[in-house]
Amino acid sequence: MEKLVVSACLLGCNCRYDGKNCHVEGIEKLAENFVLIPVCPEQMGGLSTPRIPAERIGDKVINREGADVTAQYQKGAQMALQIAKINDVKCALFKSKSPSCGKGIIYDGTFTGALKEGNGVTASIFEENGIEVYSDEQICDFIHKSVDKSDL
Repeated sequence: MEKLVVSACLLGCNCRYDGKNCHVEGIEKLAENFVLIPVCPEQMGGLSTPRIPAERIGDKVINREGADVTAQYQKGAQMALQIAKINDVKCALFKSKSPSCGKGIIYDGTFTGALKEGNGVTASIFEENGIEVYSDEQICDFIHKSVDKSDL
């Protein structure tokens, strides 16, 4: 069975910055076709839960208090990538807008809720290593593509 890396918060793990989750209703059904591998790159990089919110500003990740947490984000991204490689993962399903997992659109670094084009640290590293990344906002596209693949 194909393996899929998934943001742990989407599966209901309380690992978000605010100590909560972003459970996607019905996401567990993906386990019918995939081995789900949950990751939280922020925790894997050594950040606590709860933690001070952070956003990407250029190549850096800065928390709301102005501390540079880029190293923790990069460490967590590398650890998640290592897990993906060991498991021969081809796709990942990540939390949208996150400075770690965001795909296509992320918060803009002003802590106002404004968005900009870009990827989170982990999403970028996964794509650079040939792993296809989808956000939870693209879950319908992902499921459609997965069904198409299985029909071949």
